[in-house]
Amino acid sequence: MRAEYKNKVVLISGGLGDIGRAMAEAFLDAEAIVCIGDRFEAVVAKEKWALLAGSQPRIYYDQVDIAHADQVESWVARKEQEFGVLSICIANAACVTIKNFRELSNAEWKNEMAVNLDGAFFLANACAKSFVKTGVRGNIVLLGSWAGHAVHQNLPAYCVSKAGLRMLCQAMALEYAADGIRVNEIAPGYVNAGLSKVVWSKDALLQEKAAAVVPLGMILEAEEIARQVLWICSYDCRHMTGTSIVLDGGLSLIRP
Repeated sequence: MRAEYKNKVVLISGGLGDIGRAMAEAFLDAEAIVCIGDRFEAVVAKEKWALLAGSQPRIYYDQVDIAHADQVESWVARKEQEFGVLSICIANAACVTIKNFRELSNAEWKNEMAVNLDGAFFLANACAKSFVKTGVRGNIVLLGSWAGHAVHQNLPAYCVSKAGLRMLCQAMALEYAADGIRVNEIAPGYVNAGLSKVVWSKDALLQEKAAAVVPLGMILEAEEIARQVLWICSYDCRHMTGTSIVLDGGLSLIRP
């Protein structure tokens, strides 16, 4: 599997997050060319991830606000011009507001939709058009969540945006199948990444309690998601498209 990614160009949004970095590192290990985007200025990005300040020749960073279509389209166009063809798109950028409907503001709702759903569409569709133009049978992976498959009372905007992402996956998969482009979703459950990682690092007991709820009794690590993404994009999965892979350790079985 690793050999097939050599010199393939991979775009990852939200590349400075725990999951984004894990995916970037996995593709770098497979000798791909990795282009990550995030909302921070380059100098801040290098402070957040030392790898960007080093001598790694196969990783490139751009400041991109995924919620703005013009920035996304410019980013994709620049990378296509720079490398000739793009091969893999991973729409990973996301944000979350922990509030119920009574507390959630209109601005917070709009922001989550703009990042989690609109941003995923902007990037995935721009890359799909690039694939078509250059004749690449490319791969698109959308980072969803099991929260898009099961209601969470204090995550309404997040749940709705991720549920929309699932339908985006299916609709785009059907649209671009004739071009040999595959579109799939990974929907993780409890992951030791992002906000959860920050909370659990301060209180290990909370992580133990979360793991105890999972039927398999384990918390997912960012590196495990990265390995799944590489598998989905591989030739081994050439017939997989429009599929949502739920990596939740069985959570959705007890909370449908």
